[in-house]
Amino acid sequence: MIAQKYENGFDPMESRKSSPIRTRKEVLYTARVVTTCGREGASRSSDGRLDVKYSRPESGGIGTNPEQLFAACWSASFEGAMAIIARKMKITIPEELAIEAEVDLCSSDKGFFLQARLNISLPDLDHKVALTLVNAAHLNCPYSKAVKGNVGVEINLV
Repeated sequence: MIAQKYENGFDPMESRKSSPIRTRKEVLYTARVVTTCGREGASRSSDGRLDVKYSRPESGGIGTNPEQLFAACWSASFEGAMAIIARKMKITIPEELAIEAEVDLCSSDKGFFLQARLNISLPDLDHKVALTLVNAAHLNCPYSKAVKGNVGVEINLV
């Protein structure tokens, strides 16, 4: 790792220094993906089930982009975390559950960064129960844990 000095003592790796990789007890799944040519290239998984082309949003190309993929993956993972928590709470998640994930690619004088919103619709579920469910899912979702302290996040119950 290359050590860099930033203005005002900013160190983008500081949060990672205090959170070393957890000791693995059991690997449940390993995704293997090869990406070529970055934002104008493609990614393909080792099993061939994922095969995507990329294009920059402003280019008008037909490919997707990393922010869309992250939004899709995070919202799917979050919904999975909600299902696990709902079973533990002995509640039924409405079939109309919807999660709209928005991931912004931003730029500042310190470089590029992400910010994100998860807008969660749980129709016909008591508001207090829905809040408890969403907050617990946010604490347990692997993607939520991965972005903690690194990405500005808003979780909205809509």
